[in-house]
Amino acid sequence: MTDIEYMQVALLEAEKAAAAGEVPVGAIAVIDDEIVAKSFNLMEQKKSALAHAEILIIQELNRIVGDWRLDMATIYVTKEPCPMCAGAMVNSHIKKVVFGMADNRSGACGSSPHNIADNPDMLWQIEVVPRILEDECTMLFKQFFKKIREEKQKQKKDNL
Repeated sequence: MTDIEYMQVALLEAEKAAAAGEVPVGAIAVIDDEIVAKSFNLMEQKKSALAHAEILIIQELNRIVGDWRLDMATIYVTKEPCPMCAGAMVNSHIKKVVFGMADNRSGACGSSPHNIADNPDMLWQIEVVPRILEDECTMLFKQFFKKIREEKQKQKKDNL
């Protein structure tokens, strides 16, 4: 499969997140050209700031591989990882991260000053492939937050 095809699978995970009322971030993990794990944000369901799709994928990979070193794994994620997730990827020795939507404010894989993933000062660097299916990933994000705003406005009107 190509990066585009893998990202399409990650987008399906992001759609599951949106349907569950979660911020629509989806992720998959690939080892030896095979999808071995899938996840999406579960912060609201788990009531945990740690339940980002990337963290959940790393935990699943640890279980599958039986080790904390994941230098054979590529993670595809629909939004550029935040500093927490990029740091977890560095500490897990992830081989490569491929992301869709860039996050110029708080992304940590090259789009903002918080570049953690391939920072030469870190003990491990991750190969970064940015902006794969960025338009599709961005559209899903925008639709999700538009729906949230509309629901809040409706609630406000109903309470008047």
